[in-house]
Amino acid sequence: MNTLSPPSPSPHVPLSHQLAETIEEDIVTQRLPPGSKLDEVMLANRFQVSRTPIREALIQLASGGFVELRPRRGAIVTRADPHRLLEMFEVMAELEAYCGRLAARRANSGERQALLTAHVACEAASHAGDPDRYFYLNEHFHQTLYKLSHNSFLEEQARQLQKRLRPYRRLQLRVRRRTEQSYQEHQSIVEAIVSGNEDMAAQAIRAHIRIQGERFADLMASLQGG
Repeated sequence: MNTLSPPSPSPHVPLSHQLAETIEEDIVTQRLPPGSKLDEVMLANRFQVSRTPIREALIQLASGGFVELRPRRGAIVTRADPHRLLEMFEVMAELEAYCGRLAARRANSGERQALLTAHVACEAASHAGDPDRYFYLNEHFHQTLYKLSHNSFLEEQARQLQKRLRPYRRLQLRVRRRTEQSYQEHQSIVEAIVSGNEDMAAQAIRAHIRIQGERFADLMASLQGG
């Protein structure tokens, strides 16, 4: 089995989340293939941490469907169904499109400014070609969009599916020039919401999520080809 790289330290992200993100990436890129057993002691030794954050990370992975926690057998990597992932991206596109439609209709001036601020924050990471930094700022942008819908149930559902697709959305940002393109797509979304154009907002977001799915497929194809 390939040696797992320890997560980069961050003062803002709990260690268990950093560990979960690192293991997630190894799962979605199949460095940890389906059926792999994730032993707490082994992972603690490789990451040079105690078993407590490892256990917390595995619980997070189980809640996202990436591993199955089995009594007396520990955590087992589950098998991702490509067709299922495509279906999730399709649903994500519609959930976010509806968030955008409602945001264009309901957001007040202060909330529109908050979305614009979240968008501008992504710019430096985009120009720097820093996909991991951009990912966190991009995630905040989308969560701000959900909140602007003023529909708490819709926001909850969007956040849940965002969590499930999180590692796939993160990896697609590593495709060449993807962060720059993503930023430009956000620009269209922001302009539509700020102007109150519901149809344009929904259309721009659908296109944005569709491209995310396509870029993730491109990345996976390149990894398999390597």
